[in-house]
This record gives sequence, structure tokens and C-alpha cells, in this order.
Amino acid sequence: MGDKEEPTTPAPSPTEEGLMLGFGSATSGSNASSTSNLSNVRVLIIGAGMAGLSAANHLLQNGCDDFLIVEARGRVGGRIVSIPLENNQKVELGANWIHGVLGNPIFEIAVQHGLVSVVNVPKPHKVVATTEEGHQVPFSILQEIYEAYVCFLRRCDEYFLCQYSPPPDIHSVGEHINYEIEIYLNSVQDPKEKQLKQLIFNCLLKRETCITGCNNMNDVDLLELGSYTELQGGNIVLPSGYSSILRPLSEQIPKQSIITKCPVKKIHWKRKKTFTGLETVDENSENEDSDDSEKTVTEVPTGSNAMREASVESNGSSCDYPAGNVRVDCEDGRVFHAAHVICTIPLGVLKHAHKTLFDPELPHYKQESIENLMFGTVDKIFLEYERPVNFIADISEVMLLWDDDKQQSHASEDELASEAYLSKNWFKKIYSFAKMTDTLLLGWVSGREAEYMETLSHDAVAEKCTEILRTFLRDPHVPKPKRCVCTSWKSQAYTGGAYTSIPVGATQEDIENLAQPLYATPHAMKPAIVFAGEHTHSSFYSTVHGAYLSGRTAAQYLLANDEPDEIIMESDGSDLSAWIQGIALD
Repeated sequence: MGDKEEPTTPAPSPTEEGLMLGFGSATSGSNASSTSNLSNVRVLIIGAGMAGLSAANHLLQNGCDDFLIVEARGRVGGRIVSIPLENNQKVELGANWIHGVLGNPIFEIAVQHGLVSVVNVPKPHKVVATTEEGHQVPFSILQEIYEAYVCFLRRCDEYFLCQYSPPPDIHSVGEHINYEIEIYLNSVQDPKEKQLKQLIFNCLLKRETCITGCNNMNDVDLLELGSYTELQGGNIVLPSGYSSILRPLSEQIPKQSIITKCPVKKIHWKRKKTFTGLETVDENSENEDSDDSEKTVTEVPTGSNAMREASVESNGSSCDYPAGNVRVDCEDGRVFHAAHVICTIPLGVLKHAHKTLFDPELPHYKQESIENLMFGTVDKIFLEYERPVNFIADISEVMLLWDDDKQQSHASEDELASEAYLSKNWFKKIYSFAKMTDTLLLGWVSGREAEYMETLSHDAVAEKCTEILRTFLRDPHVPKPKRCVCTSWKSQAYTGGAYTSIPVGATQEDIENLAQPLYATPHAMKPAIVFAGEHTHSSFYSTVHGAYLSGRTAAQYLLANDEPDEIIMESDGSDLSAWIQGIALD
């Protein structure tokens, strides 16, 4: 959003390459004439990602079709996107798995539309871990360290769930796990065995940065890790790709109701200008029609009612749009007037644009929460080969045990973030290469290293990955891939990163603050702006199902007290979790 255009890199990522994914439900941003008569709308949804599509479907299910979706990209789906490769293969550049089964609406939609089989036959999964010298770790050691690591991570969850106090001077997940690792390794007598086990722990911590969405686990708040709720059932892969979930969510939405290539420039809404702390709010400087009765004293919001009071504005206004309405200006000059806006703009965009995107600015409690939360970078590296990858014929994943502790321990934080350091070490953040098919490998990279990778050409990344595989597998004949595809989520103007996490010093309350709706007047029954997206779900942040549920909640705000009296939660009776929960357990 804002005025910034999509950046280009030496080899542009396909992440935002205007992929329509075969949908015929989008109106091009150039067709202004076809939508000019729709500039006044009851609900304007900003963003056609999962949250926006969910909100639109929920409105439709409850008899409300007076809405429009404006989407900055040339496609729907947001951070769900795939591209085709050769041999009828396609790769998911964004969301990869359905996280959990019970209570997961995405899984329920997938089952309902035949996108996943309820009978899951797991594929053989053989993981090996190798050192830079090409030595393969005995599986018994790998399993031992993995089980210990999972135990340490679960203990971190308990601080939130059980309100424990952590050891002194330990504030982050990384600090706590390293504290546990040190105790664990103190009992290992053999120095070589101790070093090997340390390398496995380090690899698992790098893996965790990709799961959490951060640069380093030292960045993640220990007391808040357990605020994320993990649904039971494991990670589910859709046989036809995650992006197949977009079709059932978009096919019910009228074609003319989705306008693509339409970035939003400014959202004009009405509220009193408030400041942090207890103080008098005077609008005379902004509104000549104001009188003393419109001076208000408010406190920093501490609850939903207080937040509503802190976000209101008087009925007097100098805005050139109907009282009570929100005006949304788009970069192509189009203007939309809406009674309500559902804003699903990602946290990464809000972080760099919220001050210029909203007029007036957002309340200070929202601004502070936007700044407090973390929106990390996680990127994928796909290596596509001409022939089957026989160099790892019977292996499904190769864990890379980089020995980079010594170098990092002697470097300052500024040095670790410098271009000089990253240019020589960025690839050491790749923790593994997994075999997706016989001819396709996938590597993950996160944080500053991922941001640096986004500046490189795909050919340079392919060269480095080939060098890594040759070194760790002790095989100089590992071929160079015929194609390398790298994502660039940080560089994308309409995402600015991957997903949300809670850093040291932030809390779950920051996510709850982002979810609070804004009311245009003190007496408004319904909010002017409702916020949705994974960054607004306090227990499912960073997930697609969190985004879906937040979109549904946003729609419910606007449907309350409207016809029909009974809000429809799902389109049919396929809610598996509701059925399961209906079983009485003695």
C-alpha cells in the first residue's frame, strides 16, 4: 500500500508476478469504467488474501452482497500462491501446510471440496544429518537430540500456559533453549560427541526461525511463545497444492466484486485526535464547527470499550464524503465510499506505511502494537533438476550441520548484520534441503540472511546451493539445477515479510490491539474499520486458518443485529470439529 511500487531484484522473484491461478473472478485495475458505478458500497474489503476472501464469503452466506474487494496484486490469494514448473509440477511459494486438523476450518473446507483424503498414508521419511566434512551423524544421536530439543521447546510453552517465572536474565526462547542445551551437554564427556550434538541443536534452532518467522530465536519472547495455539493433527499437505484451497473460496464471489491491480493509497476515517496518556483532546484546530462540547478527556485504552471511546471522532467533520462513511483513495485515482471497511493489509505493510496510509493516523495504542510486533522474513529456495536427484536417492531430507558457532560468537550484532558478513555467510542459515519430488529440492532460509539472498540473482543462489550439496554429500558430481526459484517476501511491497511473531517485549495483547475495530462516531453501532489477517488472531497468528477466522470475525462485526437474525457460521454441515466436539466424553 502507500506510494511505494513493487521493487525489482537482479532476478525478480515470481512471488508477485501477477499470477491469476486460473481464476476468472477478478476485474483488472485498468477497467475503471466497469466499476465506476460501484464507487459507493456498503462494505469495502481491502486485500484478497485469505482473510479478505473469508470475510467476503461470510457476508455472502448471510445475505450481504453489497461489497467490493480491492486487491493491490494482479491475483487473489495473498501469501498463498503457486507457480507451474515442467512435468506438470507446481510449487507453493507461500503457505505450505494446513497446520492441524481438529478445529481447523481450512482442513474442513479442503475435505468438503475433495482436496484432501481423510485417509492419510505417510510417505517414507528418511532424514540424515551431515557435517561440513561430509560425515553422516548416526541416526540414534540425531533422534536423541531431536527429542531433547522438542522437550526444551515444550518447556518454553509452559511459561505462558502455567504462568511460571523463568530463570533470572532469561527473556527469550533462544536464551532459554541454549540454557537447557548447556545443562544437557555438560554430561557429555567426549568433546567430539559434545560438539556434534551442539551442531544438531544449532541446526534445529535455525529450523525454528523458519517456523516462527524470525531472524534468531533470541528475538522471540519466552513468556509469549505459548500464546500460539497448536491444533492437533500435524501438518497436512494438499495433493493438488495449497493454492487449490483458493478456488472454493473465490468461486462464489461475483466476478465484478473483486478488483485487482488496485493498490490503496489512503484510508480516510473519522476519530478524535488522541495522544498517549490522560489529556484533553481539542479538535478546534482541525474543525471550525467544533465547540467546547467536543473537547474530550480520555485515557489510554485498557479494554474494548475504552478502545472504542479512544478511537471516536465528533460528528463535525471537514471531510468531503458523507457523514459516517469511510473514503478510500487508490493509487490509480479511483475513490471508494463505504459504510464500513475490512482492512486485511499485512503487518509488514502496516509497519512501514501505517502513518501515511490512515487519515487521521491510527490511535497510538494501535501504532505502538504495530511497532512492537515482529514480521519476519522466511524464503524458499527451489532447485529443479533435469534428471532424478540420485545423489540423495533414498533420502528425503539432508540436514546441514554448519560449524559457524566460533565465527558468530566473536562478532558483534552490527557485524552479523553487515553486508560484508552476510555476503560470506548468508547460506549458512539454510538448515536443510528436502526432496519434494524426484527432480525437486527445497531449502529454507530466514531473517537477515533471507533478506540478503533476495538481492542475489537466482543463478548465484543455484551456484551456492550446488557448492553446499557437493560439500556436505562429499560428491563433486552433484549437478547444477536447471532452474532455481527463490521467493522474495521481504522485498514485496504488498507483504514486507512472511508472518507475525511476538518478539521480546511484546505481548499477545499487541495482537488483540490490532484486532480492535475503530468507530467513526461515539454513537456508531458498527465500526468504520474492522481489521483482519493472521496478525490479528491472538492464538493462531502466522497461520492461514488464523487469517480465515479473523476474516469471518470481521464480517460478524458488520452483520450483528442485521438480517438474518441468526448468523450463518458455515455454508453447510461439514464442520468436522463441531461434529467431534458434539460427542460427550465421560
